[in-house]
Amino acid sequence: MTDDDIEGRLAARVLDALLRENYAGLHRLIGHRTPIGHRTLDLPGRPVRLLDARPAFLSELVVDPAENLKLSDVFTAVRALADPRDDVAAFERECLDALAAVKLHGDARPAVYRRLARIPRELRTGPGTFYETLAAYNDHPVHPMGRSRAGLSMADLSRYAPEFAPSFPLRWAAVRNPVLAGSLPGWWPAPADVGLPSADALFPVHPLAARHVNALPGAALAPDPYLQVTPTLSMRTVAATPLGHVKMPLPTSTLGLRNRRTIMPGTLPDGALVERILRRVLLHESALPVLLTDEQTYGHAQDPLLGYLVRRFPPETAHAHIVPIAALLAEAPDHGHVIEGWDVKPLFDAYLSALFSWNVTLFRYGIALEAHQQNVALVLDDAPPRLLIKDNDGALINTSRLRDRLPPSPGTDPRDLVDRRMTTDDDEALARVFITITLHLCAAAPALGLAERGLLPWRTGRAMIRDRLAEALGPDEAFLRSRTLDADTLPGKAMVTAGTLVDKARTGAADINKHYGPPGPNYLRDTTCP
Repeated sequence: MTDDDIEGRLAARVLDALLRENYAGLHRLIGHRTPIGHRTLDLPGRPVRLLDARPAFLSELVVDPAENLKLSDVFTAVRALADPRDDVAAFERECLDALAAVKLHGDARPAVYRRLARIPRELRTGPGTFYETLAAYNDHPVHPMGRSRAGLSMADLSRYAPEFAPSFPLRWAAVRNPVLAGSLPGWWPAPADVGLPSADALFPVHPLAARHVNALPGAALAPDPYLQVTPTLSMRTVAATPLGHVKMPLPTSTLGLRNRRTIMPGTLPDGALVERILRRVLLHESALPVLLTDEQTYGHAQDPLLGYLVRRFPPETAHAHIVPIAALLAEAPDHGHVIEGWDVKPLFDAYLSALFSWNVTLFRYGIALEAHQQNVALVLDDAPPRLLIKDNDGALINTSRLRDRLPPSPGTDPRDLVDRRMTTDDDEALARVFITITLHLCAAAPALGLAERGLLPWRTGRAMIRDRLAEALGPDEAFLRSRTLDADTLPGKAMVTAGTLVDKARTGAADINKHYGPPGPNYLRDTTCP
């Protein structure tokens, strides 16, 4: 693929997203249908031909790939249409960062894949980073600039990003008067291990955050690094031991320049509390094929750049293939795609059954998880496939519904959440999270990707989604059925608008990750696309 092809594909995806979100009223610029069935988007600077989306996933119309767009075409249009308060400069930087990253990844990929191909299949097991690295080469299914990591140089990415499968030593800082929870793992260093005579507490520090941490009051960077680690798909989380990961703040943004990859202190106890609630649900619903990571050990010092989370994986994962959903469609280093290491149709069917049975059950309890393709993995071994769920600090909980199904006990009361945006009394809000995360990102996007790769026809994948969702809903879930299987339209997120272009004061979004744009077509009811 040439540089022009790479830029043209990115420019089309960016314009598709802006059109889907109706940024700056783009819908009013769509012309009437021509005699041969095309529509035209009359952008300032140049018209762009639109095609009917087949399938109509999130939008009825998409940019014709033959238009050979440049990012400059998109920038010209956005500058002409934007409100003076919109952060157009940040949007353009994000697009250019994404373009540079895609090209860098393309250059690095052959050598990385050769290294990964030498790893025997039996050594690709456990919650390591083999499948995480492969997943990093896939684009985000909705956000067009998902490869962008704001503020990091190409050299930074080469040293620390998952696409390069690097290994590097962690830095550490002595921290005064921290808030700590849980028990530290046995591999945690003593002060002498990092060149310090003593310390109130030691916090792991990502090398890219070291200079920032060293300038913070109450923290002193230790002179010696300790513990060799490798990055996961999220980059700020690293694999430290065979069953242990560590999450640390990273001075960058992804999926929107307002989406900082630091760690707000309240997210750590909130995520731990939600995990405890989920474990209580699993005690009552023991048949669900779900495993949870242990995220009860953390520390913070009331600064977004000074905190950590220890993630412990259940022992059942030690010898299984732990495949993030984001990796299923990735190209394998030896041949084909990751999912082709198993029987594609039965595996996808079993995955959908587990996905919907888990999330529909949670909905009954008043819980909707923001567990997207990065935070949901398949545990694949000799047993039937199970889901592995991690990182629960983005959940939404209807507290009254949960209280009716699961009376609160000490340590599991959602009224104790620090971030009150995680609670609601509105089932419509729960349904929007269920649809945009579980249905769009975790079910439909992989089905669409399977069809695009010739691995499973869309008609088959769509029918499987409908059937497994209907099976999970059963006869008594009229509300969620009416918002999914029987709905005329489905909600979609306005990720680019809220994440970069328009601030929260003007979008009205309490949480930029839960800001919704115009509704899109219900692809579950579309039987016309093969």
